[in-house]
Amino acid sequence: MTDCSEQNSRDLRDPILDSIADGVFSVDPDWRITSFNRAAERITGISREDAIGQICCEVFKASICEQACALRETLRTGKPVIDRKIFIIDIHGNRIPISISASILRDTSGSVIGGVETFRDLSQVETLRKELHKSYSFADIISRSPRMLKLFDLLPRIADSSITVLIIGESGTGKELVARALHNLSSRKNKPFVAVNCGALPGNLLESELFGYRKGAFTDARTDKPGRFTLAGEGTLFLDEVGELDPNLQVKLLRVVEEKTYEPLGGIRSETVRCRLVAATNQDLVQMVSDGTFREDLYYRINVISLELPPLRDRVEDIPLLIDHFIRKFNHLHHRSVECLSGEAMTLLMKYSFPGNIRELQNFIERAFVLSRGDTISAEHLPDQVKPNQARLPGSETMTLAQMERDLIRQALSRHRGNRANAARELGIHRTTLYRKMKTLGIGNPDKS
Repeated sequence: MTDCSEQNSRDLRDPILDSIADGVFSVDPDWRITSFNRAAERITGISREDAIGQICCEVFKASICEQACALRETLRTGKPVIDRKIFIIDIHGNRIPISISASILRDTSGSVIGGVETFRDLSQVETLRKELHKSYSFADIISRSPRMLKLFDLLPRIADSSITVLIIGESGTGKELVARALHNLSSRKNKPFVAVNCGALPGNLLESELFGYRKGAFTDARTDKPGRFTLAGEGTLFLDEVGELDPNLQVKLLRVVEEKTYEPLGGIRSETVRCRLVAATNQDLVQMVSDGTFREDLYYRINVISLELPPLRDRVEDIPLLIDHFIRKFNHLHHRSVECLSGEAMTLLMKYSFPGNIRELQNFIERAFVLSRGDTISAEHLPDQVKPNQARLPGSETMTLAQMERDLIRQALSRHRGNRANAARELGIHRTTLYRKMKTLGIGNPDKS
């Protein structure tokens, strides 16, 4: 004899709901699940029989269940929730990315009897997004800028050399990341990487930090202290803000670069330098040489190969990539489930000049994590300095996003002199997609040269 409850469960299955590819479930006013289609079973790994009658948060264990439940929101406000991206935990403990929509469920008389939610498995989309991210990242550096992609190609070729490298770029452009990439790509990767900010200490203290000292070199020198050149061993010594060195230290560094030796303070024997030297500056060393504030011979010694990092305002196409990276980073650090920026917030950041470059962008996103409570970062969560022209923004979010997309495509076409195949490759989209977007957005193709 067939169990009555099992028979009823089969009879109550809705063939229409079961034919839908998205997961669908409904709840009563007590938040107990009243329907659960086949796609919901497939995505969660939980059978309909086990789900029916359970409180929905016990079944889904979603990232928003505690504080930002979509069903509670839609029942409270009377407005549907559309396409919100969250995570759920399936029966095997796996974290599954999904997109949810929620709305009120009413009976034939119009009375509220609960809520209904649909959800779509985004695992494949997430996998593709990660693959796309990998294609635009190199040794922890993220970019799709043509200038940066050329740098990605150059780094492995110079990494294993012992030649001195000078990295040039504004503050916050990632000079230390590039220095670490040179180290990690080389045969020295298992040796120390030692970083020194030459602008952080006055000359006499910096000298002892770099070269160390011997016991008795001065009043408080009670023991020997190794300097950074010694600590770097056969690894890499990174001298950041090398333009801040005073003239006395410039002379001593010149000797190190030329002769590969140095003397600790109070020492009587020279020590041999075994590390690779990488220097960086945010200053115009050529102008400093002309002004007599930086030694010309030292400049040419450390500038055997120079790598110039463009400011963020000259690689605006990287801003969405970097934002996505920082959102994932801070989601992990702060145990949050922020998904994206609103169209208005993204437009504001795309139009901002970023004098502090990538470091400033990172600070903006971390600040927004502290101020926001939902899964979307809005313009109100950004600092005032990015909103000077807010009143002139288009009133519609759709217009704002379209304008941003139009600007990005025009810039890519301009950089590639109208070559649509190369522009599409840079933008990470198929060429036919670019043609369609150009037509939709009314973008003419610049003349090829």
